[in-house]
Order: sequence, then C-alpha cells, then structure tokens
Amino acid sequence: MAIFDVGRPVVAVSVMFDEFDLKIIHALQVDGRAPFSKIAGVLGVSDQTVARRYASLRSAKKIRVTGRTDPARVGEVAWFVRVRCTPDAARAIGETLARRPDTSWVKLTSGGTEIVAIVRAPTSHDSETLLLGKLPRTPRVTNVSANCLLHMFFGGPQGFINALSPEQVAQLESPRAADGPQVDLDDGDKQLLALLHRDGRTDVTALATATGRPATTLRRHLADLRASGVLYFDVDFDYRSLGMANQTMLWLSVAPDQMVAAGQALAAHPEVPFAAATTGSTNLFASVLCPDPSALYTYLTTKVATLPSVQRMETTPVVQTLKNL
Repeated sequence: MAIFDVGRPVVAVSVMFDEFDLKIIHALQVDGRAPFSKIAGVLGVSDQTVARRYASLRSAKKIRVTGRTDPARVGEVAWFVRVRCTPDAARAIGETLARRPDTSWVKLTSGGTEIVAIVRAPTSHDSETLLLGKLPRTPRVTNVSANCLLHMFFGGPQGFINALSPEQVAQLESPRAADGPQVDLDDGDKQLLALLHRDGRTDVTALATATGRPATTLRRHLADLRASGVLYFDVDFDYRSLGMANQTMLWLSVAPDQMVAAGQALAAHPEVPFAAATTGSTNLFASVLCPDPSALYTYLTTKVATLPSVQRMETTPVVQTLKNL
C-alpha cells in the first residue's frame, strides 16, 4: 500500500488514489509540464501507460494541472480578506465573492460564521480600499478585515506527497526560478496565462493556435516566463482523497525578529501546504492539513508549540471550499 508521509508518523492514503496515481501526482508537482515520456522513463513504464492514467484522473476531475503567476512579478498584491457575518448570510456572501474574477479561493470557516478569501488587486491602485468597497453591504456582515500577503514561505509548485524517491525527483526537477523584476504582461501574455490556468498541460501547438504566435516563439517565451518565476505549475486535487479531512487556517503573531525563522520552520512541516507572512494583528498564516482533530491537536501542541516567539495563535477550521483557483 502506498503511504502518505506526514513527518515521523505515517498515514495510509484513501483508496481514491493508488500508488501509481500518487507517483504521477508527485511527478507533476515536481514539474507540471514534464512530458509523459520523461515521467514514464523515471517510473519505468511506457509513455502510453502514464498518458492513459493521467487522462483518466483528469477526466474524472480528480486532479488538474494549473498554471499560476506570482503576484509580485505581475504587478499585483494578494490580500487575505476575512468577512465575519451571521450564519444565515455566510454562504450567500461567500458565493458572491467566489463569482468575482479577482478572488483566487474562497472558504467558509469557523462553523460557517466567517468567509476567508484571497483577492488579487493591482499595485497601482489603493487596493485595500477598492476591494473592501466592493464587498456586499448588509447588516449581517459584522466585521471585515484585509491583510496584505507580504511573502510566501511555502506554496505554489511544492507538494508534500512523497511517492517518488529523491533520485526520481532529481531526474524530474527543473532549474529553480530566478528572482527577477516585475514583468509587464501584454494582452498576448494574459491570454496565454489564462489558457494555462485552465489547463497547465495544454500543448504548445494548441497554445500557438489559440494565441496566434509561432510555436517556436511561444515555446521560448513559455520557458522565459518559467525561468523568471512569473509562471509556475501546481496540481489541484482534493486532499481528503489522502485522508486529510481536517483543514485548518492558522493565524500566528510572532515577534518581528523571529518571523523568518518561524516562517521557514512552518514551511518544513509536511502538514503545511502553504505558509506566508502578512500584515495585520497576526503576521504569519498557514494552511494546515491533518487527518482528524486529534492529529491537529498533536500538531499544535508539538510542532507549533516549538516555533520561536509565538505570542498569539488563532485557529479557524475550514467548513467548505467555495472556490479554489
């Protein structure tokens, strides 16, 4: 049986993904656009076997490779928006936020009394004022706050399925994206990125046809976007398929001189698929995945308890995901 590595303890995965599925998912987390022939060579199977299994997982909507952009590289700021409201209003307000094109994900938390969303806004405007002004106006909203995402310690292309050996991962890895300046995207770039967001494995020929660019030019441009860190690829799937039924948002207040150390420590926890520094009354955020409340308790009282200079901790369990892009 395949296993899901969460640090020292080992948890069996759900029957939705078998061992071969997890190897493909892990390979795609390492490089979402790796050719099937390359993945097949690493796994020791035929190209057709990998292609058929991926097509099956994709058509069943169990996984999706998606192209994403780094907000800082494309002139945007990401905000955590928290909307507290009465329970009867939460779903309607959350669905309204989910329909907005500038929201990346929207989740119901805290027993259905709060909505948390990530909103991306241009840096050239008063982002916080604009996004808060567009929120639904109703007396059933009791509080709204917006915290700017300052730095990602973990997230994006990384994953925490450990189905491949370190040697196999090394064969699939591409050079790390270099830190670079902000990039001005033209309309063609935006069209290209929108296509890759819908399906990160769209082949170059189809992308060239859709954008009207020569395939050779587009292939070089795609490589440049990845090398500069503007574009990366991630694999979307329901982590409950791995037995991780408990998703919790963790908001920490850490002494400023320990923010980097605490953020890097969070990034090393297999339970954390995403961690970031933010503005606001708390300055570190983490999304935490555990099998059940008991495992979450163990995580909080062991690993989180050892983080340096934590002055305050707030946990908000996720009830439902309304949007995840």
